[in-house]
Amino acid sequence: MAVQRKSARSGSPFEERIGFSRAVRVGDHVAVSATAAIGDDGSAVGVDDMYAQTVRCLDIIERALQQVDATLDDVIRTRVMLTDMSRWEEAGRAHGERFGAILPASTFVEVTGFIDPAWLVEIEADAVVRTAGGGDGS
Repeated sequence: MAVQRKSARSGSPFEERIGFSRAVRVGDHVAVSATAAIGDDGSAVGVDDMYAQTVRCLDIIERALQQVDATLDDVIRTRVMLTDMSRWEEAGRAHGERFGAILPASTFVEVTGFIDPAWLVEIEADAVVRTAGGGDGS
């Protein structure tokens, strides 16, 4: 039996240019691409505001998960990439607001930069969608 593949798009102008999906679900597994704070018009949101950019990234990730029939509750891992690690608490506050009860494995790393120098943060996420029976194999 073939495993179904489902993809989500966010409208980022980079999806077409680079050739990627915002999220891809294969079976119960979902991978969400590195997500920047891009507005509906394609420009950076929350310029110089780490918290606002992190919130925007998480909003985009949440919408992408919904497109592949998943939720933030299904997220098992996040990777938060920052251009300035001294501002990790701003990003951490937004991350904690969304994931404080879910508690996925998470990594915060500092990077040199992103495609758009106005981006301060990008976030990736991995999820495993729970079955209706809730079986976890234990």
